[in-house]
Amino acid sequence: MPEDIYAVQRERLQVKKAELYGRLDRVTANVRRGNDPDSKERAKELEDSEVVDALGNEARVEISKINEALRRMDNDEYGICDECGSDINEGRLDAHPYARKCIDCARFDEHRRAHS
Repeated sequence: MPEDIYAVQRERLQVKKAELYGRLDRVTANVRRGNDPDSKERAKELEDSEVVDALGNEARVEISKINEALRRMDNDEYGICDECGSDINEGRLDAHPYARKCIDCARFDEHRRAHS
């Protein structure tokens, strides 16, 4: 993968990671405010704690994927399909910057899961 594309993807991943950490901070702050006895009116906004937990968990999973993509970049493995070893298309990496499989292998896995 060309170095300039590598640099662009690395920057995108780092920006997204910072955004996700910001989301986690906001979720945590909202939960804490909801537990404050002086802010019981906020309890209605946070009454579905499962939704709040899901948002936090979703962010953590995405951060983990980003960290793995950054590790793969450091090891010159980024953009290489885990299944077949071919290059992952630039367009796929633009859409899914932490993709680990080329579109053909991803489709094959999806088809296999749908029919198992």
